[in-house]
Amino acid sequence: MIEVKKALEITAASSSITVVKKVPIEKALGCVLAETIYAPIAMPPFRQSAMDGFAFIHSERHQFDVVGILQAGDHSDIKLKENQAIRIFTGAYVPKNADTVVMQEDVMVNGDSILIAKKPDQFANVRNKGEQINEEDVVFEANTLITPAAIGFLACLGITEVSIYKKPKVAILVTGNELVERGKKLSEGKIYESNSVMLQAALQTIGIKKTKVYTVKDNLKATQKALKTILQKNDVVLISGGISVGDYDFVKEALLANGVEELFYKINQKPGKPMFFGSKKDTLVFALPGNPASSLTNFYIYVYPAIRNRMGFSDTHLPKIVRKLNTDIENKTGKTLFLKALYDETHVTILEGQASSMLNSFAIANGLVIIDHDVQKMNKEDQVTVLPIG
Repeated sequence: MIEVKKALEITAASSSITVVKKVPIEKALGCVLAETIYAPIAMPPFRQSAMDGFAFIHSERHQFDVVGILQAGDHSDIKLKENQAIRIFTGAYVPKNADTVVMQEDVMVNGDSILIAKKPDQFANVRNKGEQINEEDVVFEANTLITPAAIGFLACLGITEVSIYKKPKVAILVTGNELVERGKKLSEGKIYESNSVMLQAALQTIGIKKTKVYTVKDNLKATQKALKTILQKNDVVLISGGISVGDYDFVKEALLANGVEELFYKINQKPGKPMFFGSKKDTLVFALPGNPASSLTNFYIYVYPAIRNRMGFSDTHLPKIVRKLNTDIENKTGKTLFLKALYDETHVTILEGQASSMLNSFAIANGLVIIDHDVQKMNKEDQVTVLPIG
C-alpha cells in the first residue's frame, strides 16, 4: 500500500505519452494544440469599414459628392478627392486615401450628395489591416485548448487543419453478479448498475464523449477473456469493481494474466483504498473500487489528471483552493481523507454521509476536502485544501 503522493507521481509518470495527429479544424473542438500556429495572413487582410455609411477624407468639410458604392467583397482603386465620399457597407474595402467612415445615421442624403450632421473623429469606424493579428504573428501557442471561438478565428485566417493531441480511446468494464441494468425489474439481492453511466458522465466533463461499456460476471475466465479484447482496442481502461480481496474478486488476477504490469495496488486513503493501477504497452488500466463514492473519488484524483495528461493539457489536476473549516475534524485512520463538502467564498462544510457507498452526499457536493494521512486533528476556522468538483 502506498501513500497518495506516491500514487499521483506514478500515475503522472505513466500517463505522459501523447499521440499527435492532424485534423480538420471543425473536428478539433475540445482538443489541445500540439503545435504553435502562425498567421498566414493579416486579419483583417485589408482596411475594412466597421459601419454602414460613407467613407471620405477627413477635413473641415461637411458636404460631399457621392461617387460610388462599395459592398462587402467589392474592391476599388478609386482615389477620392476631398469633396468626395463613397457609399460603403460593413466589412467592405476602404479606398486607399479615405481615412474615415461616418455612420449613415449621422448623414443627410440629397440625391448624389450628402451632408454630415455629426462628424466623427478622424480614422473613426475604419478597421486597419492587421488590427486583430499581423501576418506571421502567433495565433495560438502549443497546448492551447481549442474552443468554438478558436475554431472561428482559425477559419477566418484560412487555416483548414491543425495538429492536436489525440484524445485517448476509453472503455469501461463493469463487474458484478449483483448488478442489474436500469429499467429492468430489481429482484432480491440485486442492485442497479450505476457506476458506468456515472463514469461516462465524468469523462464527458474532460471531453471524452464516446465510451464503450462492457459488462462481465464475477468469473475469472470471463473476466480474463473480456479484458484481452478491451486492452487491445483502447488507450485507457476503467474497471468498476472486482478489485478487492473477496473470494469473487478476479480483476487483478485477470489483469496480470493478460500481461498488465502492476504499478501500484491499494492506496492509503479513505475512501478508495482498493485501487489497482497498471499498464500494458501504452494502455493505462485503472481498476476502481465498486463502491460508487470510492469509484468517483478515485476518478477525480487519479483518472482525471491521467487522461488530461494524455490529451496534452499542462494543468492536469483539479484546481486547489483554500477555505476555512466550519467544524472540527478528527482523523484517527492514519489515511488521507477525501471528504465530500460544500464550500462558499470563505468557508467549507463537511457533509453527512461520507461512506464509500453513498452518492447522495456526493450529488450535492461541490468540493472534496483533503486531510493528509499524518494530520490527526483540524479545528474550526483552520484552513484546508479543497478540490472543486461542481
